[in-house]
Amino acid sequence: MSGMGDGYVGTSQDGVRIRRLQKQREAERRKIQELKSKTASGQEQSGLLQFGSSSCEILDTAFKKETVGLVTREEYVEKRVNIRNKFEEEEKEKMLKLLQEEEELQQQKRSKKRKIKGSSRLSFAEDLDDGSDEDDGDNKSSGNLRYGKLGKDPSVETNFLPDSEREAEEQAERERLKKQWIREQEQIKNEPLQITYSYWDGTGHRRVIQVRKGDAIGNFLRAVQQQLAPDFREIRTTSVENLLYVKEDLIIPHQHSFYELIINKARGKSGPLFHFDVHEDVRTIADATIEKDESHAGKVVERHWYEKNKHIFPASRWEIYDPTKKWERYTVHGD
Repeated sequence: MSGMGDGYVGTSQDGVRIRRLQKQREAERRKIQELKSKTASGQEQSGLLQFGSSSCEILDTAFKKETVGLVTREEYVEKRVNIRNKFEEEEKEKMLKLLQEEEELQQQKRSKKRKIKGSSRLSFAEDLDDGSDEDDGDNKSSGNLRYGKLGKDPSVETNFLPDSEREAEEQAERERLKKQWIREQEQIKNEPLQITYSYWDGTGHRRVIQVRKGDAIGNFLRAVQQQLAPDFREIRTTSVENLLYVKEDLIIPHQHSFYELIINKARGKSGPLFHFDVHEDVRTIADATIEKDESHAGKVVERHWYEKNKHIFPASRWEIYDPTKKWERYTVHGD
């Protein structure tokens, strides 16, 4: 066969296969040669920037390649300056590019933070947003309907939830009402109160005196002593502590005030303790279902007289006033 050695023995098909393999080997050899030539040319070209080289080495390498052969001093200086300028320009471009990339990176981080802050706190908000984007075309075609941003529902009752601002307002309102109530009670305590009483020494000696509603029983008895002293010698020689005020068959202790009796609507054994005038029930038709409206004059007595006559009526009915004890009905006789 043509192209084969003299000692070759084989068929024509073997010869075809051998020639095809030779062509493939030749093509691979050319490719390897091209790669070698490219690698060599790349190594010969010393670019201005080489990894691991300093700027001085880069400049020297580039300058040596530009000044091969004999050159004049002016050409030598000019090429040196041109290479340095070119190197500085490339360095500036590199720095500008790095700065620009860093600025873009910072801007991306800021935009991500704004997006995170502005996003909804609901865990399924992203799913709703994705669904709204996917169905945007369908929504536009069916009436331009879009999902709105989720927020508070103004129709939901939230009074039971803790609210520091609302609690502060309520506390301020309570303080205002408290101060207003205290002012009103002070005004009531300073109002004048006319009291009809009877000095009792076995017989009654009725008098009228005016005090304040906020005065205690002890202050009232001191004023009574001053009023009765000119007419009764025993009153002049006694002290306020030895005087008793008996109202509706109850001995009122000195520390209680008329204001307490009025504000609490206190009740005695034979009538109310919050009326200090004298009046009788003048109804023409008796009705057992309606309580009688009567008020009797309170009695001022000496403690000595009371201790001496407490077993005799009416002193036998008297007892110490107890705010916790309630009298359901009024009586004028018996215990």
